[in-house]
Amino acid sequence: MPRTHRLTWTLVVPVKLLARAKSRLSGPAGPHRERLALAIATDTVSAVLRSSRVEGVVVVTDDPVAAPELAALGAIIVPDEPDDGLNPALVHGAAEARRLAPERAVGALSADLPSLRPGELTRVLDAAGAVPNAFVPDAAGVGTTLYTARPDAVFAPAFGPDSRARHRDGGARELALDGIPSVRRDVDTIDDLRAALELGVGPRTAAVAPLLPSARR
Repeated sequence: MPRTHRLTWTLVVPVKLLARAKSRLSGPAGPHRERLALAIATDTVSAVLRSSRVEGVVVVTDDPVAAPELAALGAIIVPDEPDDGLNPALVHGAAEARRLAPERAVGALSADLPSLRPGELTRVLDAAGAVPNAFVPDAAGVGTTLYTARPDAVFAPAFGPDSRARHRDGGARELALDGIPSVRRDVDTIDDLRAALELGVGPRTAAVAPLLPSARR
């Protein structure tokens, strides 16, 4: 087996304060928005921990409700000490991940992948291990759901507007794999949630979705 397939990973997952999370779902989700945001994050982290290549998850969050919920799954919780935006938070989390397990590769994964399938994530991580830095574009083809760095590579995420182009311009390899819809299906809008529900979501998201009539097509 090639050496790159023996790489193990720590993934860094940023989780916003629930009071600010999923703002574009404020209308459709109404009073259930925070519960939905927590459910999506919980299903994401749970799926990540079931990947055979993942040996650790670092969650960067200051939320007092999300932190214990995700810690109970087995995630390591670190505060957003930089408090200076998404990319600094990810760099902070990755530094902690490398301090704890320097032999592992690290990746930054969106917290809004409720359809995530561990087997698809494993395929992606195996492909990512073949290059110093890699990324997976989101379903819309504009953003990024996963950015990775091998143990010997610089971790320099560029999430934000047009992050697909920014990661590509920064030298990361775009992973254009077939059959990984769950790794690309992030949820920001009600249409995204509908698409995720069609793929199939984790149990926490599935329990909240019926409370949102507009989630049904």
